[in-house]
Amino acid sequence: MDQFLQQVINGLSLGSIYALIALGYSMVYGIILLLNFAHGDIIMVGGYIALLSIASGLPAAVAVPLAIVGSIVLAVVIEKVAYKPLRSAPRISLLITAIGVSLLLENLAQLFWSANPRVFPNTEIIPAVSLSLGGLSVSLTTLVTILVSVVSMALLTILVQKTKMGKAMRAVSEDMGAAQLMGISLNRTISYTFAIGSALAGIGSVLYCCAYPQASPTMGAMLGLKAFVAAVLGGIGSIPGAMIGGFAIGMAEALVSAVGLSVWKDGVVFAILIVVLLVKPTGFLGKTMQEKV
Repeated sequence: MDQFLQQVINGLSLGSIYALIALGYSMVYGIILLLNFAHGDIIMVGGYIALLSIASGLPAAVAVPLAIVGSIVLAVVIEKVAYKPLRSAPRISLLITAIGVSLLLENLAQLFWSANPRVFPNTEIIPAVSLSLGGLSVSLTTLVTILVSVVSMALLTILVQKTKMGKAMRAVSEDMGAAQLMGISLNRTISYTFAIGSALAGIGSVLYCCAYPQASPTMGAMLGLKAFVAAVLGGIGSIPGAMIGGFAIGMAEALVSAVGLSVWKDGVVFAILIVVLLVKPTGFLGKTMQEKV
């Protein structure tokens, strides 16, 4: 029982990271119906910014905000340069562009920092402290990761439901043309959405690097794909759904590893995606959308 509970805790910790990243996917898709496959590589860049900042001698209290701000700036630049010119283009054009941006970021990272993983210096972003609860051992990193993800979801929900910009985001998501006619700035709203989603990605990258202290040019690829599965599982476009999907994927991975099938954990995640698309394409909390053709 203790071993099972330990795996549950591990799954919640990993699922919290997936949930943070999935929130970014859901926000962008909910506004402009774009699957931003470059989202995972923004996480990679955030990880490198944190690593290089700490390696240069900056304290963790400075490196972490730098990683988050760097992720935000990169995402807004990508939106302005790559996505904005194609806003009225067919949706497949945006999707192909997102994949192209992802490959560009990965190859630039290999060019600048080499293809070999780089290990974080000994500086601890979160102190290596563990709490013992009976036969369980819970690290401070795990507790912080879970707490940050839950607080982020709550703050994001308040932002979307209660603030003026949140109302603008919901209006653009409902009807982009009508929102513009009512005086809502489309460009500012979309840039704001990318900024918020990428801030969550930057937080997720830092927490992931706390649990797995290294960075590599391809680290964001699998993270992004699993977060995408989590978003689809929970109902892409739904904030609570992204959290539920993230926790579910993290738990699935942890339990598969617990039974000695860790080499199959990636396959199980994508098998879940196939089952969801076949049985309930809208996910747990997604809504069926009708589109005129």
